This record gives sequence, structure tokens and C-alpha cells, in this order.
Amino acid sequence: MSKVCKVTGKRPLTGNNVSHANNKTKRRQLPNLQKKRIWIEEEKRWVTIKVSANGLKTIDKKGTGILVNA
Repeated sequence: MSKVCKVTGKRPLTGNNVSHANNKTKRRQLPNLQKKRIWIEEEKRWVTIKVSANGLKTIDKKGTGILVNA
């Protein structure tokens, strides 16, 4: 499965690990994804989505209607 938030579209970022000797190696910064079951009132059913913590805050603020439109 992909590491992409279904609400915000957040994806993994790339960067460098930097040692004390200033050696650089590639690393990935992953989004804080959680697998959540959310009740969609418009469709009267549960859906399971991978959503970031920031996406959960967005759902709390704007409601589950944003999931129906997506």
C-alpha cells in the first residue's frame, strides 16, 4: 500500500542523514499515517482509510463530507 494520506495528500519526503563528520546518506521522512475506520453519515457505512494525524484534525473540523467528495 502507498504511504499517502487520503485527505491531505501528504507523501514521503526525502532528505539526508548528516553525521558529525558531515557525511550524508539518503533518508525518507514518512507522514504520520494511521489506519482509521470512519463512519460516513451520507452513505450510512464505515470506511477504512489511511489518514495522517493532520488529516484526522481536518476531518474533525470540516466533517466527513470531504471524504465523500474525494
